[in-house]
This record gives sequence, C-alpha cells and structure tokens, in this order.
Amino acid sequence: MRSYLDLLKTPGVGRILAAQLTARFPFGMLSLAFLIHIEHAYGSYGAAGLVLGAMSIGQAIAGPLTSRLMGRWGMRLVISITMSICALAIVVMALVSLPIVALLIVGFIAGLSMPPIQPAVRTIYPKLVNSRQLTPLFSLDASAQEIIWVVGPVVATFVAIQVSSVAGILLAAVFLVGGGIWFVLLPEVGRVRIPRSKRKIGAVLKRPAVLLSTIVGFMLVAACASVEAGVVAAFGHGSSDSGWVLAIFAVGSLVGGLALGHVPIGPWALAGRMLIVTIGMGLASLSLNFWWLSATLFLAGVGIAPALAVLFGIVSASVRFSETAEAYGWVGTGQLIGAALGSAVAGFSIDHYGPTSAILAATGFALLGCIIPTLGRRWHPDLRGRDASPIPDTEPVMVVS
Repeated sequence: MRSYLDLLKTPGVGRILAAQLTARFPFGMLSLAFLIHIEHAYGSYGAAGLVLGAMSIGQAIAGPLTSRLMGRWGMRLVISITMSICALAIVVMALVSLPIVALLIVGFIAGLSMPPIQPAVRTIYPKLVNSRQLTPLFSLDASAQEIIWVVGPVVATFVAIQVSSVAGILLAAVFLVGGGIWFVLLPEVGRVRIPRSKRKIGAVLKRPAVLLSTIVGFMLVAACASVEAGVVAAFGHGSSDSGWVLAIFAVGSLVGGLALGHVPIGPWALAGRMLIVTIGMGLASLSLNFWWLSATLFLAGVGIAPALAVLFGIVSASVRFSETAEAYGWVGTGQLIGAALGSAVAGFSIDHYGPTSAILAATGFALLGCIIPTLGRRWHPDLRGRDASPIPDTEPVMVVS
C-alpha cells in the first residue's frame, strides 16, 4: 500500500486519476440504467441487449479513430467534441420516445462519440511517473476504476427504482459532461502531446502483444457484460439486489487489483488471472441465490483488475509512444465489441432460457480468455525486471561532417 500512497503523492497523479474516473463514471451507470429503462418501456431484455450492443459497436469503431485523431488535433479538442455529441445523444435516448430502430441508431451515435478518456489517460501515465512506478500505476488505475463498477450500478439501480430510469440516465450524462470538462482542463492533459503516428491505421495490431491484449480483453468484457445482464434478469428490474451483487463483483476486482498489483508480470500472468475469473463465474452459474452470487462473483472479480493491469502493461512495453493511444484504442475496441456480443448473447439467452444461461455464457467467454493467452504465451512479454514504458520514438539525426 505504501507504493500506492507514494504514487498518489507524485504531482498530477491523484487529480488525473480522480478526473478520469469521474468522466468515465457513466460507464458504470449507463448499461444498467438503459437495461432497466428499455426493458420497462419495451418489455424485452433482447431489445435492451441490442441497444447496448449498438452503443458498444459504435464506441468500438470510434476507439482507434478518435485515439489517432488526438495525435493530429490534440487531446482537448477531440475529447470536447465527442463529449458534447455523446451527451446530447444520451439525453435524446432518455427523453424522447423512439421506435427500436431509431433507438438503435441514436445509441450507435452515442457510442461512436464516446470521448476517448481511457486511451488519453493511458498515454499520459508514462509522462507522469518514472519507469519503476509505471506498472504499479497501471494496477492502481485498474483497481481504482472499479469504483465505477462498485458505486455506478448501485447509483443507477437506486435512482432508476426510487426516482425513474430517465433520471438515472440523465445523471450519467451530468457525470459525463462534468468529469469531461474537469479532465480536459487539467494542465497534464495540455502538456502531453502525442506525436503523429507515421504508420497506417491498424498497423499496430501487427505487434503480437497488442493483438493478444485486444482478443483477451474482448473475452473478459464479454464475460462481464453477460454476467451483468444475467444478474439483473435474476432479480428483476424492481429489485436493488442486482446492483448490490454487481457492486460486490466490482469490490472483488478492487481487492484483487490492490493485492496483486506488485506481482511480477511473467508470461503466464494473463492466463493465471483469467483462470480466477473463469472459476468464479463457473461457480456462480450453480445458483441464483443472492449470497451465493455475491460470494462467487467476488471471487471472479479478484482476477479482473489484475488481468486489465497486465493488458495495459504488456501493450505499453511493446509499442512506440506515438502508437500508444491507437494501441489502447484497439484494446478498447476489443473490449467494447466484447460488451456488445456479451450483452446481445445474454439478452437472447435470458429471453429463451432464463438468467442462468447468461452466466453460463459468461463462463464460456472467460474460459476462452484463459485458453488464448495459454496457447499464445510466447507473444506475452516477460516484464519481470523490465521497464514497462513505451518504446521511444526515434528519428534520423542530421550531422555535419
């Protein structure tokens, strides 16, 4: 814990962590708020899953594009434009009664314009701390972001049930705009300039570690999205129990991230952390009892933040600084496509086979997320005793002879 306290004392680290968590807090609210809102309005979890999937697909497409644009236009301009469009789309979805097709289109626009806070902050981190502190900072960040998933579902469920689902969605929009403005005004955001990448878009995926991180992130988030939908369906939109179970799930991730943050990242690190997630979700499928789900999903959560920290670390150590934002954009795209697929699969499974089927689907996604890094461990950088900072960009230097 002392190393984490030292990190927070480093100038800029605490405030950039707080600002980006506030700007990304809606991610912990919107899925549940829209799930409750759309299921209540249209009477179908499948319809809700499709809308959430459309949002995720839009964000997945935008991920590498908006991340790359930050190297051309700067972080502040890109984040400000996308934040404004996204907030407007979310408000329309909440306040305007639309047919499902129109709702899918607006949801896609909301996802397409989701501000690229995560790639931005991952790019800033190596400029805030020294190489020795970078891996613990990734772990602290992955753990701290679980606050989003601890508090977010509880807030969304409470507001949606006690006030209205519309109020829950509008509150998420307030966090999006307020946190986004705070983030873009930070001096650290203005000081870090991402060099323009000289390679074609998508070329960074040729780096094995980036491709591995993108695929495993896809599986991990698909599993989480399926579990979330299954838990909500198990307790119904009229109960706050789903919010509490998902909060406990996130607490497990927070605990795991802090506890395993200093464990050296070897070639088996990703497979080992995904194994924890797989076991926990597999056990969760055995019963829909509140306490059983809480205990087993806490166990599953213990592997999530450590797995994310490994993903961030091996990407950072494998790419040039000019490629970091795009690389994290692709990793985010993989995760968001996973969220779309996980939500859609879970929605249709629940409609046809019940909530347990969604948790079984989550277990399958997590198992694949364990098998893939096991088979591809030669692509997994061994960071034990190594610097996790991005590779410096170098150019030929003219000399006078």
